Amino acid sequence: MSVCSCERQRLNLLIGVSIVSGDGIPKESSPFINSSAASDAEKSQQYDGKNMALFEEEMDTSPMVSSLLSSLANYSNLPTGSKEHEEAENIEEGAQETLHAPQLGTLMGVYLPCIQNIFGVILFLRMTWMVGIGGVFGSFIIVFMCCSTTMLTAISMSAIATNGVVPAGGSYYMISRSLGPEFGGAVGICFYLGTTFAGAMYILGCIEILLIYIIPQAAIFKIEGLEGPEAELALLNNMRVYGTLVLSLMALVVFVGVKYVNKLALLFLACVILSILAVYAGVIKTAIDPPVFPVCLLGNRTLVSKGYDICAKVIEIDNETITTKLWRSFCDSEYLNATCDEYFTNNNITEIQGIPGVTSGILAENLFGNYLEKGMILEKRGLSSDVDPDSPTTSSNRYVLADITSFFTLLVGIYFPSVTGKHQTGQEEVLTQLRLFKAALIYMSCVVLFGACIEGVVLRDKFGEGVNGNLVIGTLAWPSPWVIVFGSFFSTCGAGLQSLTGAPRLLQAISRDGIIPFLRVFGHGKANGEPTWALLLTACICEIGIIIASLDLVAPILSMFFLMCYMFVNLACALQTLLRTPNWRPRFKFYHWALSFLGMSLCLSLMFICSWYYAIIAMGIATCIYKYIEFCGAEKEWGDGIRGISLSAARFALMRLEEGPPHTKNWRPQILVLVSVDSEQNVEQPRLISLTNQLKAGKGLTIVGTSVQGTFLDNYTEAQRADQSLRKLMETEKVKGFSQVVISSNLRDGTSHLIQVGGLGGLKHNTVMVSWPRNWKQPEYHHQFRNFIEVVRETTVASLALLVPKNISSYPSNGERFTEGHIDVWWIVHDGGMLMLLPFLLRQHKVWRKCKMRIFTVAQMDDNSIQMKKDLITFLYHLRIDAAVEVVEMHDGDISAYTYEKTLVMEQRSQILKQMHLTKNEMEREVNQVSPILTCVSSLSFTLSQCHVTVSLSQSVAVSNPKQVQLIHTKNASTPTSPTSPTSPAGPAGGAATWTDNKGAGKGPTLLSANPEPGRDHFNMKPNQTDLRRMHTAMRLNEVITKKSKEAKLVLLNMPGPPKNRMGNENYMEFLEVLTEGLNRVLLVRGGGREVITIYS
Repeated sequence: MSVCSCERQRLNLLIGVSIVSGDGIPKESSPFINSSAASDAEKSQQYDGKNMALFEEEMDTSPMVSSLLSSLANYSNLPTGSKEHEEAENIEEGAQETLHAPQLGTLMGVYLPCIQNIFGVILFLRMTWMVGIGGVFGSFIIVFMCCSTTMLTAISMSAIATNGVVPAGGSYYMISRSLGPEFGGAVGICFYLGTTFAGAMYILGCIEILLIYIIPQAAIFKIEGLEGPEAELALLNNMRVYGTLVLSLMALVVFVGVKYVNKLALLFLACVILSILAVYAGVIKTAIDPPVFPVCLLGNRTLVSKGYDICAKVIEIDNETITTKLWRSFCDSEYLNATCDEYFTNNNITEIQGIPGVTSGILAENLFGNYLEKGMILEKRGLSSDVDPDSPTTSSNRYVLADITSFFTLLVGIYFPSVTGKHQTGQEEVLTQLRLFKAALIYMSCVVLFGACIEGVVLRDKFGEGVNGNLVIGTLAWPSPWVIVFGSFFSTCGAGLQSLTGAPRLLQAISRDGIIPFLRVFGHGKANGEPTWALLLTACICEIGIIIASLDLVAPILSMFFLMCYMFVNLACALQTLLRTPNWRPRFKFYHWALSFLGMSLCLSLMFICSWYYAIIAMGIATCIYKYIEFCGAEKEWGDGIRGISLSAARFALMRLEEGPPHTKNWRPQILVLVSVDSEQNVEQPRLISLTNQLKAGKGLTIVGTSVQGTFLDNYTEAQRADQSLRKLMETEKVKGFSQVVISSNLRDGTSHLIQVGGLGGLKHNTVMVSWPRNWKQPEYHHQFRNFIEVVRETTVASLALLVPKNISSYPSNGERFTEGHIDVWWIVHDGGMLMLLPFLLRQHKVWRKCKMRIFTVAQMDDNSIQMKKDLITFLYHLRIDAAVEVVEMHDGDISAYTYEKTLVMEQRSQILKQMHLTKNEMEREVNQVSPILTCVSSLSFTLSQCHVTVSLSQSVAVSNPKQVQLIHTKNASTPTSPTSPTSPAGPAGGAATWTDNKGAGKGPTLLSANPEPGRDHFNMKPNQTDLRRMHTAMRLNEVITKKSKEAKLVLLNMPGPPKNRMGNENYMEFLEVLTEGLNRVLLVRGGGREVITIYS
């Protein structure tokens, strides 16, 4: 191939090929490339002279690799849903130029925020206090646990982050794509809340530094002169007012533009680094020349520095003893004979160095914790104190007091936010581990150095009241405490800005995914993509933390949210590793599922260690969001690990089910619902699905199936529409299950295929529900009842239970309620207990809950009905079923002439339709001609007052009274009196029946010939004796059932088995019609040949 040809080919591939569907609508050729329009001539020219003609037909859907690589290499870093969102926005805005949101980059967007979060408010404001309260050992354990948790989480996060491109959203994106939208949305919202409350914590830290250490005079609510709760309330109110002002200012800066945050970030980072260096420099200086920060003690109690000018009770001036300010604080006058506080009188004043230095040996004293109750006085260990335990403490405002009750778990909750932050989600996983290791090293060294350099009472002095109001860590810094004060102030400001910058973007990523419908409005923003609405919501939530106004109370809240997020990051990595999904190929290789599980366990443990009630609240919030997304959120398929677990669990469960059939105690109806669809592929019997939902108390498998007539290639589209129709109806009726559509050359075979292949492995249906065929007597619907009877036969052969609701349109919908009524069960033959179980399941549903259950059984002539009733009551008691019991006695009765005639008419109709073999139109015409005769014959039985019936049997029986019904007496139910006598006047045919007018016998026209010729006259027939007995049973049972259950809301009845001979199909349908005649709702039930209910536990 020439160079020119190669260049032309390359150019053509870069231009791309536009695919136009049959309706003229262009569509995208690949999810990775944007095709431009090209004419058919240009398209044909693209393959001239090429070696790819073999694949020419597939180029529309499978583009060549050479044209695809560029798009794959420059894959957009947008989460699933964001790209579509932006494309839709661009379409709505027309041809407007798209403005891109400013990108923060790895350094400005990840590294600096992490540094400011880790070395921020907790290090400068609470680290020394934590060491003083928890001791060096306790604090070291806290730091080690928290740093280990974040290190393990960082390992898991690095594995997930290097397993493909991680777009905007960070941890949320990784969790949602690994654990699914439900977990991702729930944890993403928790992570967002944690980041938002982190902003509140940093702002509170900023205000605390400002009002306590920099400008105490700026307090709006004055604290001086106030004691106890009043002073505490004034401080909190100051925090609220100034916190709201600072929050508004920071939100305005973020709204104006991220670029201004970026410009300030370097300044804030420089302050952080300089402050840390000042601390280490101060530690070194203490070994040479410790700074002078004296602490005044009364006995072993620490005094507030503003309460004295000289650390002494009295001083000598010119040989004169003069009392000090401290004396006047504890005594009622300045004179030596004044009445003073008892503790002040009995104890001496001692002045110690607050920073004795790293070589002083103070580390031994600070090794162990000293937890305090709120209001307790800070006391130095090792000093004697003369105190009367019975005397109350007075002048408590002169001492340094504990502002909160402290305990180990509180320290964990306060400290953990200092090791949180954004972790890299790109290719900097090694830098992540090094940064976290460096942070852990700095914190552990600070724990030891603080304990070795600073006096214990100073460490426990949270606000530096005993060291002239200085920031405690500032007293250690060199060259001046102001380096730490201003450094920590700017550090907290920067961390607050970073939180207010990151939280709205996280919310925007969640909103653009569309998994939480009511949050979609927060996916919009300014023209350049800045999340304006998300920033407004973030500021409002952050204000909640500002109103709390206590850094010590806000820190555990965000600890919960971060720990929950980290826990699910570890879970995601562990699941992906154990499931071994083909897409799990992280570039970061230094991970293991055991490390992820260890990290997850640590996160869960720390949640409950910090605060068990905060942990429960956080889990409750996450659970509510999870359930909301599950029921109301958009359905997303992201190839998540939860789906992988579901597949693995399903495979395992299916293999277990193959081991054998379930025990009777575990049996539940696994229903295959057979429905039919119309020409528009809409379900014709939607109430079948409603009835299935009302049986959902069984919690079993539900498969809704239908068949489409045709071939797979020609009718696949119709099958897809039918499947969508089934799914939509199941969703409307809230039926949990599966839909299945088969395409077959005829509906009968399609139904058979559904019965045979429905389900998978051991999870197969054990019950079939099919509606009673309507209008089956009409010739054009004859195929329906034939298919119906074949379904009955197939379920019998397959040992499947069968449910046949009759008059399905009259069944209640799921929105209806029965306030009263009965569910009547007619237990005629034992079917394995289906008749007992089904009404119990129905009554679990709100539609049938108010209905009472009645069970009827039939007693024969030789049965003891009283004993039967007692036994049935005992049986129901053992089954734990509440139902009324009634035994109905049915004696061997006589077969009425009406039964005889009805059976005869049924058989005549069947014979006519079988022997004529006419076309459909001809059959309709012949039936219409025969119908008047059949009607006349049938009407004779209902107008006995005008007709006389003569039946020729073994002996002639005359009707003495035309209004009495002629009966055929029978001795037993199996062999009724039959016309077998050779002396019978029926002739060689063996018997004949004639109907003549009672008023003029022999005068009127004879309806039926006495000597029919076989195959020609179908009205001179004697009924089959088996059919006669069955018709008699059906009518007698119907009479009893109608009498007892006419007003019942539902009647459940044993369904007789189908005839073995297919010649009796029409008769079988007629028997069932007679059996259920006059009943509104009937559920015919046929057991599957096994017990489904048991009395044993």
